[in-house]
Order: sequence, then structure tokens, then C-alpha cells
Amino acid sequence: MWALGLVSLFMDLSSEIVHGLLPLFLTVTLGASVATVGMIDGIAEATASISKVFSGWLSDRIGRRKPLILLGYSLAALSKPLFPLAGSAAAVLVARFADRIGKGIRGAPRDALIADVTPPEIRGRAFGLRQAMDTAGGFAGPLLAIVLMALFANDIRAVFWVAAALAWLCVVCVLVGVEEAPRAPGGVRAPPIRLGDVRDFDRGFWAVTGIGIVFTLARFSEAFLILRAAAAGLPLALAPLVLVAMSLVYGVGAYPAGALADRRPARVLLAWGLVALIGADALLAWGRGLPVIFAGIGLWGAHMALTQGLLGKLVADAAPARLRGSAFGLFNLATGLAMLFASLLAGLLWEAIGPSATFLAGGSFAALALLLILVRRA
Repeated sequence: MWALGLVSLFMDLSSEIVHGLLPLFLTVTLGASVATVGMIDGIAEATASISKVFSGWLSDRIGRRKPLILLGYSLAALSKPLFPLAGSAAAVLVARFADRIGKGIRGAPRDALIADVTPPEIRGRAFGLRQAMDTAGGFAGPLLAIVLMALFANDIRAVFWVAAALAWLCVVCVLVGVEEAPRAPGGVRAPPIRLGDVRDFDRGFWAVTGIGIVFTLARFSEAFLILRAAAAGLPLALAPLVLVAMSLVYGVGAYPAGALADRRPARVLLAWGLVALIGADALLAWGRGLPVIFAGIGLWGAHMALTQGLLGKLVADAAPARLRGSAFGLFNLATGLAMLFASLLAGLLWEAIGPSATFLAGGSFAALALLLILVRRA
């Protein structure tokens, strides 16, 4: 569990250096539109989600998680040099595509392995711990990006090369520290699953998936947080502070929220997470000045802490043990397609009407999700 947490920390350290600067790299350095930023992020996240379906099913099929986890992190590390080499938005799309395929390959097997090695009574804490360590990388990565931007005189490409080098640390952690869950007593492994076995998912799993879709429609790419802060006057070199602020709140809150998820009804935490997201969208839509914008970013991080680990726990609890990889794959496919739609819509609204329209639309989806949770128990 701790090894998986360190793997997530190091990969997020590398990835968030890139992601903290990528929206402005696209719009300022390469001259791309905000709609293009939304399209690239949406396609990238949908690609990751589609990949998770196949990797999750395959990890169930072969009865092993580590080979796919290693392959996914290695592919992400190999894709990182494509960012500093990119000369157009299309090249960035290729780099993001390759990076997110790696994320998709590793994501469902990793989450299934967490569920495999943790007993149900502490599963919320386990997912909260991984989210917290993942977010620690998300906090440190943008801070390092700011330092590197100062050292390299705002040369974004040079900063991206450092991120590419850091990505290989997580590959080493997978090789050295991650182990498969113990086999069943007697060394007998369950028979490999077939595609038709997906029919074994019950209404509880599909209900959790539906909740995840509505949540994701309300939460588009964090690239728009960076663009919003930049529009409010945040200098280019300090753009990664957006992810620092969000990740700080997310990381501090993820483990306590996971612990609460082991004791409190899911609908309570989901509802509070949506309240935080509605507040964030309101501040980001109507706020004036960087302090108000950063307050909205902090609320965005609080929403992530309250909901993301909890959704992972709900998927693990609702799926049969031998189908956990497939369950996480299907869940991530559904939410990834929702993320594609949400990010495309956010970019189009930004271009056509303005930033306020983007965040008001997100707040409207969040309010709808909150209404559904209040009228029907999750």
C-alpha cells in the first residue's frame, strides 16, 4: 500500500510540473485557443478511461495486477519527453494521448490491487491514503515548477525536461516495492473471467457508476482553474500555484475523508463534496481578484478530497472481488466520457461567452447532482 502511494507521489510530481504549465504553454507559447485546451484535456482523459476498461478486465483475466501497473507507468515515463519537443497543439495532443494511455493501463489494476490487499473495514482509509500521497506529489510538483521557471528564466520547455527525468522514479518504485496480493489458500487461483461475466454486476454497482457520471459532468479539467487565475492577473511563472493550492487542500483532506467514509453514510460526504463544488464554481464565476479566485480553488480541492477516494471505495464495495479490475475499468470509462463532454463544453462556453459561463455550467451540474442525492439515498 505504501509502495503504491510512493509510486503515485512520484508520478504526480512529474505530471503536475507539466500540467501546471501546459494550459499556458498551449495558449501563450503555441497560440492555441481555450476551446483547444478543453478538447485536448477531454480527449486525453477519455483515452485514459477507455484504456482502463481493457486493462482492468485483463488484470482480472490473467489474475495479476503488477505487470499492467508497470507497463502503464513506463509508458507514461516514455511519453514525457514529447512535451518539451512539441511544436504545435497537435503534438501536445499526441503527448497527452500517450501519457493518458499509460494512466489508463495502470489505473484500474492499481485500484483493484488496493482493494485486494486491504480488508473492507479500512478500505476507505486505504483509498484515502493513496489519494493523499498522490496529491502530495500534486502539491510538490507545481512548487518545483515555480522554482524551475525561476531557474530557467521562464523557459517552459526546459522545465518539461526535468519532469521527464523525474517520471522514472515511479517506475523504479513499482519494480522494487509493489507486490501482488497473496493467492487464495492452497495456491489455487480463481478461474479467468470472460467478458460475459460483466453481467454479474448488480444494481448497486451501476448506481455508483451513475453517481460518478453526474459528478464528473460537474467537474471539468483543472486546466480551466489555471486559465481562470491567469485571466485574473496571475503571472505566467506563478501559474503552478493554482495546483499547489488545490492539491494542498485535497491532500490534507483526503485521508480524513477516507476515514469518515468507513464510518458515515456515503450520501453525507457526497452531498458535502457537492456543496463545496457549488461554492467553488460560484467564486470562480463571479469572483474578482486573486484572493477570491484562490478561495474558489481551495473549495475545489475540498470537493476532491471528500469525493474521489469515496467513489473508489464505493466501486470496490459494490463489485464482486474477482471482477474488481473490470469494475474500475467500466466506472472509469463512464466517468472519462463524461469528462470529455464536460471539458469540451467548458472550452466552448469560455470561448463563446466567457469564463463565468464555464463555471456557472459546472455549478448547475453540481446542483443537479446534489438534488439527486438529497431525494434518493446513495
